Amino acid sequence: MRYKNSEELYNKAVNLMPGGVNSPVRAFLNVDRTPVFIDRAKGDKIYDVDGNEYIDYVCSWGPGILGHAHPKVIEAVKAACEKGLTFGAPTRNEVELAELIKSIMPSMEVMRMVNSGTEATMSAIRTARGYTGRDMILKFKGCYHGHSDGLLVKAGSAALTSAVPDSAGVPESYTKNTLVALYNDENSVKELFEKYGNDIACVIVEPVAANMGVVLPEKGFLQFLRDITEKYNSVLIFDEVITGFRLGLGGAQEYYGIKPDMTTLGKIVGGGMPMAVYGGRKEIMDFVSPVGKVYQAGTLSGNPVATTAGIATIKILMENKNIYSDIEKKTSKIAEALKYIGLSVNQAGSLLCGYFTDREVKNYDDALSSDTKKYAEFFAWLIDRGIYVAPSQYEAMFISAAHSDEDIEKTCGIIREFKNN
Repeated sequence: MRYKNSEELYNKAVNLMPGGVNSPVRAFLNVDRTPVFIDRAKGDKIYDVDGNEYIDYVCSWGPGILGHAHPKVIEAVKAACEKGLTFGAPTRNEVELAELIKSIMPSMEVMRMVNSGTEATMSAIRTARGYTGRDMILKFKGCYHGHSDGLLVKAGSAALTSAVPDSAGVPESYTKNTLVALYNDENSVKELFEKYGNDIACVIVEPVAANMGVVLPEKGFLQFLRDITEKYNSVLIFDEVITGFRLGLGGAQEYYGIKPDMTTLGKIVGGGMPMAVYGGRKEIMDFVSPVGKVYQAGTLSGNPVATTAGIATIKILMENKNIYSDIEKKTSKIAEALKYIGLSVNQAGSLLCGYFTDREVKNYDDALSSDTKKYAEFFAWLIDRGIYVAPSQYEAMFISAAHSDEDIEKTCGIIREFKNN
């Protein structure tokens, strides 16, 4: 592999953007490499500016469930572009996409379209606060819900009853109402509700925690969250920015059979275009302006090109429901290869993560036991052999419908060879 053009671009970029990138993980700092600059993509392949070809297991961090540049999606987007890129006014597409989402995620009775997962989660929490008249929220250590101020927190005291900012520029006062519990630890949640229950507006959780690798909910954990939020009249928010339409048409809530009060969607909902959605029970969403007093707005929300891409993608998924079982089988093959070289592996549908640790990974602390230096070696081994994975131990692998059996087998072979490296 040659990376000359990527290196030249990076040397220019570092003088133009913080770290030379527009999102931190792209910098490759965790793997001590220079980032690869992508030129184009098609199917399960991406191609960098040096002409190198890779089998892609990042899939733009999830939305590429059909692979890159699916012909039907591209055709629909081109037609939408011919009509205009943005109007700042209602369109037929917004209604059609909302109807599709509601038909496959009945918990989303009423919804609002936005432009990013951060916007969706921030707005959902604000709505939950407006609905309940309470200020506190409860999140889980290691779950990521975007970069809004009140959510950039880490655990505070040993009892996890308070939170402190996890980013410079976030005043402590912004996080004083954010409580932090341990994912998959019911007792940590109970303790917080026993102390603050009447002040907790909502619990926000990734039903499958996909920002510390891939951590599955233990049996009964999501049902426990459903029960305790109902007991205290708090709002249960499922952050399905990653899992929505990825674990199945109905997302994690269908996959695990739990109905939340509110849901946030991103990634696939825009077919790869910048778009997200938040919504839930009508009585809650009726608090959103202009019918309610919770303010939220956006000129590009419900963008006609993004909604077109989302409609096309969801329709393809609805027409080909065997996609999910097929992708899960492919994912399982890669999981077996990772286990062969000694990794601790978690899989949920087409989401996958292999950890360089001997521990079974059930929460954030387990994930942190991973050998990140070993992962950096593994990353270098893969990318130099044409396998593109996330440049961080704590990110998921994503498998798409476009991944051929041949490419899956090739990937598994390269992974197994690492054992004797």
